[in-house]
This record gives sequence, structure tokens and C-alpha cells, in this order.
Amino acid sequence: MASFAHDFPFDPAYGRTLDDLLRISAPDDAPDDFDAFWRARYEEARGVATEPELGPLEEERDGVRIHGVTFTSVGGVRLGGWVALPAEGAEAEYGFVIGHGYGGRQEPGPDVPLPLPRSAAILPCVRGMGARGLRTGIPDVSAAHVLHGIASRDTYVIGDCVADLWCAASALHELVPETARTQDGPRLGLLGESFGGGLGALALPWDDRFGAAQLTVPTFGNHPLRLTLPCIGSGESVRTYRRTHPEVTEVLPYFDAATAASRTKRPTLVAAALFDPSVPPPGQFAVYNALAGERELQVLDAGHFEHPGTAAAAEELRAARTRFFGAHLGR
Repeated sequence: MASFAHDFPFDPAYGRTLDDLLRISAPDDAPDDFDAFWRARYEEARGVATEPELGPLEEERDGVRIHGVTFTSVGGVRLGGWVALPAEGAEAEYGFVIGHGYGGRQEPGPDVPLPLPRSAAILPCVRGMGARGLRTGIPDVSAAHVLHGIASRDTYVIGDCVADLWCAASALHELVPETARTQDGPRLGLLGESFGGGLGALALPWDDRFGAAQLTVPTFGNHPLRLTLPCIGSGESVRTYRRTHPEVTEVLPYFDAATAASRTKRPTLVAAALFDPSVPPPGQFAVYNALAGERELQVLDAGHFEHPGTAAAAEELRAARTRFFGAHLGR
């Protein structure tokens, strides 16, 4: 059990040891039409003409040239973000869709350098979030964003954010056709951290364009358990909302990242934390434990919490990510 000095009014390790965490999986009561719901959402997203537009060069570093990009997602929503292309006109051999945390994304930041050399990537801002995803009517603060449209599975913003990742993949394939599947297999990887990790887990089972994924401290895992665990992240807004709207427990099962993981057979690397005040570790480990395919676990001492080992842990995870995608993309 990880322990750090802190002033939170709860235990961010939630009294669980690693052995305890490794026994937590997906909820038992997934909706009967969970798969049908998500397959329909995926087919809708694949039918979108994303019409990506690449902007001028904004930055060049770490072996890539970074451009702004806009593309269309479900509902005709036009979103923005960044595209990273191999420098010096080199042809891409791999592609990545890289989700962001609930703080949004103001710039490409630490998601560049990319996991593999000779890669292209799209770094989208999902609707309502980040400098290039702001939309009138959708809150841009996580505590409110996570509740937007939550009264119905068909209006909940999380479903549309998942679709934004699928449409981002379509946009990348249109801009960089080399990132699409070849006779050797998929050339596209999916990465997400925290909020982006939860969205990635929900997106992954239905989209065979992705060959492998890496999810860091993923949220939305095992909602029934999450509703019992205090935190300082978006989950606390949902816990508070549920007290006066108990009917939300009929909606949340459709957006359970651990349930989705139980349908995922693609190789997936999960970095899960033993101590995390924002995304309770039991939910993170539920996503890893539920994975139905080849999986790898990177145990972090802490997530969403700076500590003396933060930099070393980040470097270790970067190395694991490079090795993992190198082994699984294009196989």
C-alpha cells in the first residue's frame, strides 16, 4: 500500500494493497445492450466526413513538425487540436491518437516526443475541453463537464467525447494514409491519460483500426465502486450528483471503462497508481484486471500527485511505452 504525507480528508490509497487492487474487476451487471449501444455509436462516428484541415507549421522538435488541425466529429461539431508529422518529410510508419486529461490540452506538451520514431499523431481536444475544443453550451471545467447531458445515455457528453477520438483517427488516416492498417496489421496506437485513459478504454473495443493501446491512470472504471469512493477529481461531481439524482445509476453502466475493457482483446499497457486523490486506484485497476486480451501492467506509486519519484516514474513509463508499441504495432 502506497503512503505519502498529504492533507486530503480521505486516504488516496483507499486502504487497498496491490494484492487487493489486483482482485477488483468490472461490475457484474453490465447492460444487456452495452455492446449494441457502443457499436451503434462507432458506426455513426465512422460515417462522419471529418474533412481535416492542416494548419501552418507551429513548432518543430523531437523529430516531428507540429501543425494545428481542425476536423469534424459527430453532430457536425468542428474540433481542433494538433498533428505531429515526421520531420524532414520522412514517411510515417506508425500513427497515434493521443487523448488528454481532464485539464484539457493547451498545447502538445509532454505528449511529444511520440512513442515511436517515424510516427505521425493527432492530439485532439475533445468537445468542451482544451484550447481548441471549446463549444458553446458545453462546460469547460471538469466538475461540470462530466455531468453534461448525464440524464440520458444518448445525450451524455462522454459518449460524444469517445466519438471525437474515433473521428480524430479518421482524420489522421485521411491526412496520413500510411498510418492505416497494412497487410502486417494495424499501424495505429491509442494513448490516453486519466480522462483520456477512460475515453480510450471506452473507444478501444469497437475500433479495429487500433493495434495496441496504452492507458495511464484511466478513469471511469467500475462506477458502482467509484460512487463509494471520495476523491478530488471529476468522480466527486458524479458522486454528489447521484445523491439527488439516483436514476443516474441507470446511465453510468453504459460508460464504465472496466466493462469496456472486458470486451478489449487488443494488447494494452495500463499504468495504474497505488495512491491517487483524483482517480481512485480501485477504478484504475478494475480497467486493467478486466482486459480480455494481452495486457501489461506498470504499477505507479502515485498518480495526480507530485512526489520525489515522479520524474523517474515518468521516464520508466516512457521506456515501457516505446518497448510496448514497438512490439505490438504492425505485427
